[in-house]
Amino acid sequence: MRPYIICHMMQSIDGRIDCAMTEKIDDTDHYYEALDSLNCPSHLSGKITMAMHEALPGIFKAEDTTPIGEPSWHKATEAEGYTGVVDTKGTLLWESAMIEDKPLLCIVSQEAPKAYLDYLDGLGASWIAVGKGKIDLSKAMEILCREFGVERLAVVGGGHINGSMLDAGLLDEVSIMIGPAIDGRQGFAAVFDGLPTDREPFMLTIKDLKQYPEGTIWLRYAVK
Repeated sequence: MRPYIICHMMQSIDGRIDCAMTEKIDDTDHYYEALDSLNCPSHLSGKITMAMHEALPGIFKAEDTTPIGEPSWHKATEAEGYTGVVDTKGTLLWESAMIEDKPLLCIVSQEAPKAYLDYLDGLGASWIAVGKGKIDLSKAMEILCREFGVERLAVVGGGHINGSMLDAGLLDEVSIMIGPAIDGRQGFAAVFDGLPTDREPFMLTIKDLKQYPEGTIWLRYAVK
């Protein structure tokens, strides 16, 4: 039991996903129009992406660092869709429990401090805590479906959360919009990043292709 999960990303031809760059090569609403058409009311991002765009500056520092220690979750509000973030150690700060007009849902590991969950409770935010040392993504997706009613989920970056979801066998579909530009800068993340060097390629089957007048191409693949 888990949601149907689609990774939806905008990239340059060379596969880079730095947001400042992709905003320059896609000055239309095609990415968001495509995302809406995927019928995924809930979205999931990685820590780095949310730190750049939605979280407050600084990090959460717990006076009492006692870890959560056991799988647990809290649904602060019932909603048709959530804005989810993967934050393994529980460090991001938030202005409110609403992000992009959707309730915030933080996914952390059991190593995160209990104090961070108290902080989220004070904001009125929902959370899931699963996994020792690192987040158990499979279990988190099961809880997301069973307890939060999420049937379809769009993973919208960055490269490490995309790679981790793919590596865990949790992606059903990859939706890629390729902008008509090359990045080429050293050290910037790719759409899927951070996997071991000995990992075998993940094979895909193409489902659909669309070309836009200004040169952007939208590809949809099923993950074998």
